[in-house]
Amino acid sequence: MHDDEADSPFRHHPGEPGGLRDLREFQESRAFRELRDRSELRDVVQTYAHGADRRKPDLVASMFTPEGRLVIHRDPGSTEPPAVRTGREEIAKALASLERYLATTHLIANQLVAFEPGGDRANAETYCTAHHIYESCGVRRDRVMSIRYLDTFARTDEGWRIETRTLHCDWVQDRPLTA
Repeated sequence: MHDDEADSPFRHHPGEPGGLRDLREFQESRAFRELRDRSELRDVVQTYAHGADRRKPDLVASMFTPEGRLVIHRDPGSTEPPAVRTGREEIAKALASLERYLATTHLIANQLVAFEPGGDRANAETYCTAHHIYESCGVRRDRVMSIRYLDTFARTDEGWRIETRTLHCDWVQDRPLTA
């Protein structure tokens, strides 16, 4: 070993901070668990979007607890009551309605998470811009929706899952696609 390697900040000196002991302590810390949980919650939401866009309704449904609920509020200003789907089978059937579109793209943005005491439940608000491509009178169109998902999550044996997802649409824009 060269003399300059002995003083390297990357070399672990037993009993000094920065070693494996500190890494293990950090991994066992509440801060690390919360970072990991936030990442896992984001994965659930992104898997939901991927499943919707790739027409994998069973994948989307698997992001919910077995008795999970999907509550869909109609377009802004609508007086219709929300559509409620309960259980993975009903949720998968509801996602099949996306088949009417030529393509969809759900872009996930901000996600604000608050953990409940105990750390096994969380509430989140996630923003999404969703594009729904369809054809009308020979013209391809893009129905753009600004969506807020209000989610309640629970830690399960399968990992984090959605107990209730309430979809609110803040605005809709319908526009022709250009070549």
